[in-house]
Order: sequence, then structure tokens, then C-alpha cells
Amino acid sequence: MGIPLFSLDRVRVRALYLGQRIDTRSLEANRLATQPLVVEAGAGGVAVIFRYGVVVLCGVSAVEEASFLRHLAALVSEPFETPRGDELTLVVDAEAAEGATTLPDGAAAVRAIDLARLQVVADVLAKNVVLDYFEETLREGFETVEPLAKELARGGKGKLRGRELAGHIGRALLVQTKTVGRVEVSEKPDVLWDAPALERLYQRLEDEYELTDRHAALERKLVLVAGTAQTLLDLRNHERSLRVEWYIVALIAAEIGLTLYELFLHPH
Repeated sequence: MGIPLFSLDRVRVRALYLGQRIDTRSLEANRLATQPLVVEAGAGGVAVIFRYGVVVLCGVSAVEEASFLRHLAALVSEPFETPRGDELTLVVDAEAAEGATTLPDGAAAVRAIDLARLQVVADVLAKNVVLDYFEETLREGFETVEPLAKELARGGKGKLRGRELAGHIGRALLVQTKTVGRVEVSEKPDVLWDAPALERLYQRLEDEYELTDRHAALERKLVLVAGTAQTLLDLRNHERSLRVEWYIVALIAAEIGLTLYELFLHPH
């Protein structure tokens, strides 16, 4: 499948969601592989970098990680104050099923640690941290929109803030655009086209992190949050339109009253 990258039989892989986007153009000159981009990191480790804001470090010490992230910081657009992370330990085991995470410490078994396998593992971990972030984002949206929906169900008017509701709709659309358009959570990594034997490794890890099920649940929540916010926004706009209509009626009535008053005072 490829030349092993490490002489060790146990290597830590750590994924970090750094920001909205990473400009990888200046790093491609030193690439070890592409789609996704792989570059050297530290004394003997590698980094798999995804344009949608995630870097996955493999075989890198804590000191080397900090140094690499400082170098990468200038290439990150809209960085997060606290990056979201996850990690997985790979253990070389020629007898175990690749991708199996039934080891006592939750490590995943692989036949070797080469570029292709790292790209597959990195793809899964990157999608996992992105889903974690968007699941939390939608959870916050639910916590804001749900009380308003309950209040309306009880017959109350609710505090329908148009800008806030429009913001929820916008964030839901942004999540949908990024997960489908950039991250492509439901798509398999390109490396599997050249290394179809790693399909089982990817499938096991995808099942372990429940990527497909979580993505489907995220899509349903997106529709619900955006739909609820849109309904509340429509109700708010309807109330405003109705209020304006009453203002117009009141002005017309006042004008008629003034006309009648003038006719009463100054009859022809």
C-alpha cells in the first residue's frame, strides 16, 4: 500500500479544527501527498491539512505541535479562539482487522502506518471535529428558538427579534453549505480511488464515529431550526404589516375627522 512512515508500532493522530479556512497554497511546494494535502511536521511527523479549516497531526510531540500551529496560524482565516480537537492512536497489528477500535484503550488497528492510511484516518477525524462543532452550533440555535416556539404555542406573542431570527436562518444555511459543499461529510476520501483496499478501513472508522448517521441528523436539525426561525420571522413580519395597516386606518380616520370638524365649523 505504501512505505511505512514510522518505525514505531504506536502513533498518536490528533485533529484540530482551527478556523473557517486554511490557505494551503504556500504549503503545496513541500507536499508529500495531495487530496488531502500532507506535509512534514516536526522532526519526523506529518500533518494532513484540509482547506475547510482542519489540520491532522500524526507522530508529532506537544512542542512540535505548538511550533507547527504557530507557523500555520497566518494561513488560517477566521480562527477560533479555542480550536476543537480529537485524537486517535494507531497501533500496527498485522493480525487485527484494519480500523477495528476494540483495543482496551480505544486505539485503532492498522496493518502499517503509511501515507494512504493516514489520509483515510485524517479524513474521518477531520469530519468528526467539524460535525462536533456544527452540532454544538445548532444546539445553541435550538436553545434560542425553541422557547419562542413554545410561547407561541401557548398563545403568547413572544419576543420576535427579526435580526436574531434572520441570524439563525443564516447560520443554518451556512452550516448546510459548509458540510455539503466544503467538508463533503457524506463523500468518501479521494485516496480510496487509488487505494481501494483501504475501503474497509474507512468504513470501520466511519461507522465508529457514526459520520453518516450524525450527518443525516444534522441535516434534519438544520431544516427544523431554519424552518422554525423562518416561521417566527414570517409571524413577526405579519404583525408589523398588520400594525402598519392599523396606523394607516387611524391616519385616514383622523383625516376624515379633521375634515368633518372643519366642515362643522365652517359650513358653506
